[in-house]
Amino acid sequence: MNKSELFDIVETERGWLTDLSQSIWANPELAFQEYDSAEKLQDALREEGFEVETGVAGLDTAFVARYGDDDPVVGTMGEFDALPGMSQAATAEREPVEEGAAGHGCGHNLFGVASLGGAVATKRAIERGDVDGTVVYFGTPAEEAGGGKVYMVREGAFDDVDALVSWHPGWNNAPGKGSCLAVDSFSFAFTGETAHAAASPESGRSALDGVQLLSTGIEYLREHVPESARIHYVVTDGGQAANVVPGEAEMECLVRAPSRDEVERISERVTDAAEGAALMSGTELDATKTSGMYGVLPNHALGDAIRENMAEAEFPLTDEQEQFATELKATLDDPSYARVPSEHQEEAAESAMFTKPIDAPDEGQTGSYSTDSGDVSWNVPLGRFSAATWPAGTPAHSWQAVAAGKELGTAGMEFAAKTIAGSLYDLLTDEDLLAAANAEFEERTGDTEYESPLPDDADPYELVDR
Repeated sequence: MNKSELFDIVETERGWLTDLSQSIWANPELAFQEYDSAEKLQDALREEGFEVETGVAGLDTAFVARYGDDDPVVGTMGEFDALPGMSQAATAEREPVEEGAAGHGCGHNLFGVASLGGAVATKRAIERGDVDGTVVYFGTPAEEAGGGKVYMVREGAFDDVDALVSWHPGWNNAPGKGSCLAVDSFSFAFTGETAHAAASPESGRSALDGVQLLSTGIEYLREHVPESARIHYVVTDGGQAANVVPGEAEMECLVRAPSRDEVERISERVTDAAEGAALMSGTELDATKTSGMYGVLPNHALGDAIRENMAEAEFPLTDEQEQFATELKATLDDPSYARVPSEHQEEAAESAMFTKPIDAPDEGQTGSYSTDSGDVSWNVPLGRFSAATWPAGTPAHSWQAVAAGKELGTAGMEFAAKTIAGSLYDLLTDEDLLAAANAEFEERTGDTEYESPLPDDADPYELVDR
């Protein structure tokens, strides 16, 4: 089997892959609640002959599907969770399907299915006897909130894998060679004493005062952290009535920085500020670390292999899809093209869909986002890339990204599936590539020993109940 035959497999399976993606798009499910989406992906993998293990790492919607029993072992990852409040029809105007409901604002319906398509094509090559090895699909829930991959890493789900190739929807086709910010997330819950705010305020101890004092402490702390660090928060409970001294109040807080060490130092200072806020307000504090992640460890050997496969794979954009992309792009206010090198910005600005593969625009950079793929990358060589699934300049987590995800994004989904299949095929047939990816991984990790950033008693389902 050659590469063109491998890509033909993806094209041949386009119909049911598209149907599967659109079915997940039409029923968006939030983090750790993706029961229907996970089941549909699992059923498709079982039908293809994969052995599927469910409930991985104690997560209802995490699963591992495996085909083959030889070395090397290569794999890919699929996400399938949606975002709250992002409901949107597949139209070029703001039109929620259901006001306030969830929607796939980051294209994870496309993400999970493209990775599945790549895994299936690779499985067919193994099944035919064209290559030896094993292909594994990791169903990874709750990337948007909760970090399902971090739990899976902690339980050793990726331990026997030699290399992984994964992707993410976006508006350009490029390998990833950069990193991102590590992150810790906290819940700070203050408990005080209720009282009549006018008749007997001296009898009360305001939990909201604790939250507000903590926010003030964080604002002063910003002056004394590195410029690359980020601290952000939201008040999730501030009381119910203005004439009642709030007896309970709560804040959620995220701390980000380029390294785990820096995140932990800043997190300790934020926690100290929370304890001080409780002391000043006369309240009790329950500080809970709810999650944590590493930044991404890049792998240039895999990035180069991905780039070569992008050059070989056709991007199957139809005239109808391009017309819809033009209509969607017209709704963007002042889109930014700063994420691509200057030599491509004019072309990106003039394109409805910017489909030309480009070299990694993030090489040597640290993005300001965070992802639980970072923890995976510190445990196994991971190649990452983006594929164009929405109009050039579209921000993720926008209604335009949701609208693109049903029909338009399936072109980028197919392109991503081909790129994954080609890259996994290379890893199974090219010993030098696999050796180079692992050598680079060993060099980049150096003496750093991965330690799970999760607290021992972390319960992801507490996040669902909040």
